[in-house]
Amino acid sequence: MEKIFNNTEVAFSLKSDTELERAYFLFKLIESQPLVRIGTAVTNFALKAHLPVEGLIRSTVFDHFCGGVNEKDCLSVVDKMFTKGVSSVLDYSVEGKEEEDQFDAALAMTLKTIEFAKERLAIPFAVFKPTGLGRFALYQKIGEGKSFTDEEKAEWNRVVARFDTVCKMAYDKDVAVLIDGEESWMQDAADDLVMEMMRKYNKEKAIVFNTLQMYRWDRMEYLRKLNAIAKAEDFYIGMKLVRGAYMEKENARAEEKGYKSPICPSKQATDENYDTAVTYMLDHIDHMAIFAGTHNENSSYQLMELMAERNIAKNDSRIFFGQLYGMSDNISYNLAANGYNVAKYLPFGPVRDVMPYLIRRAEENTSVAGQTSRELDLIKKERARRKL
Repeated sequence: MEKIFNNTEVAFSLKSDTELERAYFLFKLIESQPLVRIGTAVTNFALKAHLPVEGLIRSTVFDHFCGGVNEKDCLSVVDKMFTKGVSSVLDYSVEGKEEEDQFDAALAMTLKTIEFAKERLAIPFAVFKPTGLGRFALYQKIGEGKSFTDEEKAEWNRVVARFDTVCKMAYDKDVAVLIDGEESWMQDAADDLVMEMMRKYNKEKAIVFNTLQMYRWDRMEYLRKLNAIAKAEDFYIGMKLVRGAYMEKENARAEEKGYKSPICPSKQATDENYDTAVTYMLDHIDHMAIFAGTHNENSSYQLMELMAERNIAKNDSRIFFGQLYGMSDNISYNLAANGYNVAKYLPFGPVRDVMPYLIRRAEENTSVAGQTSRELDLIKKERARRKL
């Protein structure tokens, strides 16, 4: 397999010299764990104290990792990326809400992004988080097998109704919808609800996609069980595969509460788990569709090789590669240049509300060995190429 991910001219073709320098500056900062911790604390304090820092945040970290403050704000980025064959997934990245009106607002925004996707070839997916449409505590209570009060039952019925409203519109508009994965202690309830949506709306093809976080050692077993159910009941499986974004939190909670951590014992075990899931889905691609969300070059090459071995076309609509906006452009743009389906997650929302997402991105980059140094090496290589 030709090694295509070192081509920085293609990777950074949309970045001006100024944007390239900003990326270099940001990843140099993210490389330092102490600076990330200090920067996170200072930013949180400044926002809580209502200090005028939103302009600074917007012009630096926000504009690098986000598409804009609203969905229309993102369109110039969407159109620009699509000139290079890279699609977008508009991701309303407002987290941690607890009120019914906030869930209804998130529902309305998700429906709006489905409308956007229907109108634009450049936006092949919509996306939402389970906790964007209902309280975390409700999912957790179901996962723990606890009974609801009458009030909670009514509240959960509203959550189910929001899910159904999104998935029905996605089905009616023929727009696939990705449902993100979250913490393990709420995920069982989300998995069951998403499976109900698959039963209902994935009869002809995969419209509803769940997410498997493959740093969890139990996810292959879950995928096999889901496949058996889907075959028996005749529906398609849509799945986004990722490694996962809550590792520290998962391990800390397991230690605190005295249960076995759901996280694989090593990075190698996680990588093997991810690659096993990719192979399994390619082996069952006749009734599955895969969104391979990865910043790992080896996993991307493996999927490319599996497609070639099975004579699957590079642009087969059942297979998408996905990365986050602002990261791994060397994977995204080189894949697109070689004819593969690629989509970037493009977060958007008010600067203040998107900060939890941005902080998680910074912490994740700091904790993933080699990710930030790889980004920096590629940026340095492109800077040197442009100087020549």
